[in-house]
Amino acid sequence: MASRSQSTRARSPEAKRAREATILAAATRLATANGIRSVTLTDIAAEVDMHKSAMLRYFETREEIFLRLAAAGWVEWSQAVRTQLADAAPGADAASAADAANDASSANAMNGVSHKSRPHAVAALLAESLVARPLFCDLLAHTPMNLERNVSLESVRAFKLTAIAEVTAVGDALRRVVTLSPAQAGNVVATATSMAGALWQMAAPGTELRRLYESDPHLAHAVVDVAPRLTDILGGLLRGYGAGG
Repeated sequence: MASRSQSTRARSPEAKRAREATILAAATRLATANGIRSVTLTDIAAEVDMHKSAMLRYFETREEIFLRLAAAGWVEWSQAVRTQLADAAPGADAASAADAANDASSANAMNGVSHKSRPHAVAALLAESLVARPLFCDLLAHTPMNLERNVSLESVRAFKLTAIAEVTAVGDALRRVVTLSPAQAGNVVATATSMAGALWQMAAPGTELRRLYESDPHLAHAVVDVAPRLTDILGGLLRGYGAGG
C-alpha cells in the first residue's frame, strides 16, 4: 500500500503517469489475488491510500482501470506468443526456442512435428500461452460483458485499436506456421481468446465453486480443465480449415 505522502494530487504529466501506473499495479495485484469481479474502486483506492473520489482524477471508472489492463494484456500476450510461433515456424532454429524463458516448451514441441500433427501443436501452444496468464483470461471474459460498458467511447476506441492490432499481428504469425487465410487466422485468434475467457470463468479456479465441483461426484462434468479443452477446440478448428484447403 502506498504511503499517505503519495496521496497528494499528481500535478506534472510525469507524476500523473506514475500515479496511474501505481493504480494499475494495485488493481493487478487485487484482481490476481481475488478475481476481477470482486475488486471495487474502493478496494483499489485503499490499496494506494487514496480516497475513491481522488481516483477519478486518473481514471473515469473502475472499468477503465481494468480496460487499460486488458489492453496491456493483449500487447504482452501477443508479443510472447508471436515469439513462440516464430521459434516454432518451419526452419526456425530450435535453439532460439530454448532461450525463451518460460514459454520454450510449447515452441520446442512444435519443432520437427509432422505437417499432420502441426494443428494440434499450434493449438496447444496458443492454449498454454493463455492459461499461463490467469488475469488476462479473466479480463478477456469481463471486457465485452462489463469493461466496455461503463467507459467513454474514446476509451473503448483506444482499447479496440490496440486489441485489433494485436489480433492481426498474432494472425500474421500464425500464417507463417500453418496455412490459413487472413480471415481464418483472425478467427483462430478470436476463438482462442474468447474461449479462454469463457472457459476460465467455467473453471472457476481457486473458488468455492471449483471446490464444490471437485468434491461432489455428481458435479464432475462441471470441472473444466482449460488447457486441454481449449487445445481440443482450437485443434479442431485448425484441422477443419486445413481440410477445407
